[in-house]
Amino acid sequence: MIQKNSPSPIYHQLEEEIKGAIQNLELVPGEMIPSEKEYTEKYGISRMTVRQAISNLVNGGYLYRQRGKGTFVAQQKLERPLQGLTSFSKDMISRGLEPSTRFISFTEINADHDLAAKLDVEAGAPIFELERVRLADRLPMAYERLFISKNLALDLTEEIAITSMHDYVEKTFGLKIQHDQVIEAAIAQKKEAEMLEVVEGAPVLLIERRSTLDTNQPLGLVRSVYRADRYKFEIDLERLS
Repeated sequence: MIQKNSPSPIYHQLEEEIKGAIQNLELVPGEMIPSEKEYTEKYGISRMTVRQAISNLVNGGYLYRQRGKGTFVAQQKLERPLQGLTSFSKDMISRGLEPSTRFISFTEINADHDLAAKLDVEAGAPIFELERVRLADRLPMAYERLFISKNLALDLTEEIAITSMHDYVEKTFGLKIQHDQVIEAAIAQKKEAEMLEVVEGAPVLLIERRSTLDTNQPLGLVRSVYRADRYKFEIDLERLS
């Protein structure tokens, strides 16, 4: 409810009203919101105030405009903390979403110079590559390519690669796995766009995570391309003294 005598600006109160309607599923993704005129008449506020609130929500990713049609509720992005490491499946289940994986391929390739350096093998050495698409409620979230040295995983099979890579690694090496990762903004290339069901050139989040054993020996590399319109990462920062 808008309170005109509140110290909080009216446009901010309207933003919170609309956000609440989205979070409570009174307004769902793809649904057109009421017009500026309707909000003006409902709350007895100026059209300029309504326009400012809606513009802020568009800039914040809660809404989007279609020229000549109106303003609609955007698909809300999933947030994932950067601290710690959580599997995709557990992350989705914790949000009440059903995770699934679309298997693309499991092949043996020769390491190029970049992969060779990151996996500490000779250029041209045999490595396994697993391609898959990760989904939540049947919607594509990420396209992944996993690389692992064949010399370290001679008995790795397609079935193991698809169903239980983490268990396989722990049982095979009996060592803890450490990870380091790099995140950057990018645009979807042709194949990535096809896998993620977006247009070529759409914004994506590119994440490269390298896994190493306790012995500091590189184990594997995962390159993940996340849909930027459905996923975002957050991190809590502490001020350094």
